[in-house]
Amino acid sequence: MTLQNKLILITGGARDIGRAITKNLAKNGANLAINFYGSLDEANSLENELKEDNIDALFLQGDMTSEVDVKNFIDQAITKFGTNIHGLVNVSGGLVERRTIDQMDLDFLNKVMHLNLNSSFLTIKHSLPFMSDGSSIVNFASQAGRDGGGPGASAYASSKGAVMTFTRSMAKELGPKGIRVNALCPGMISTTFHDNFTKTEIRSNVANATPLKREGTSDEIASIVKFLLSNDASFLTGVNLDSNGGLIFS
Repeated sequence: MTLQNKLILITGGARDIGRAITKNLAKNGANLAINFYGSLDEANSLENELKEDNIDALFLQGDMTSEVDVKNFIDQAITKFGTNIHGLVNVSGGLVERRTIDQMDLDFLNKVMHLNLNSSFLTIKHSLPFMSDGSSIVNFASQAGRDGGGPGASAYASSKGAVMTFTRSMAKELGPKGIRVNALCPGMISTTFHDNFTKTEIRSNVANATPLKREGTSDEIASIVKFLLSNDASFLTGVNLDSNGGLIFS
């Protein structure tokens, strides 16, 4: 399952799940370009960690809903490593805040949709000229895209449902070029996302309702990403893969 010297771009790669993915892929020898937006301290600490292991990754701050920033991120990755892009992992996104429909306006809905769907659209569109047969794209959807999400998460759930459909469409469109496109649909993963947006008692209830009786970890998600990027997953495309400990089945 080697990713040695493969150039992989990771958006939102400095904290939580993205950080775990970055560390996993670095350990497996990939050349990494990591985008981050608001996580400057986390990015600096992660870059220092990698340097201690003699890993020279590209870290670049930017807004992945901005076409200019996306192009700059990809151009700098290509310039630094001088090779085509073998993998793209779109972790960037978020819930922003919980709002019921009476609390939402069109600007909020558009903001959440742009954050979760447009970011994947832009990174895929502008990475494609540098991808070839054998490349792999991993988008991040969510269990919310399947079940509608929790209270006040309709905009987030809808945007992640859109990511799931976009993933299937790209799998069909890019398959003839030998490029695979899959998505992950994590359930309750122990991250700052749920620290910020989910009450402790709700997290406990969800964990207890899960057959494995616990939350997932960022490292577990990172291992799945590594598999989807590798040739071991060479006949998987268009998959929206659940990772929720058995809480719901698709």
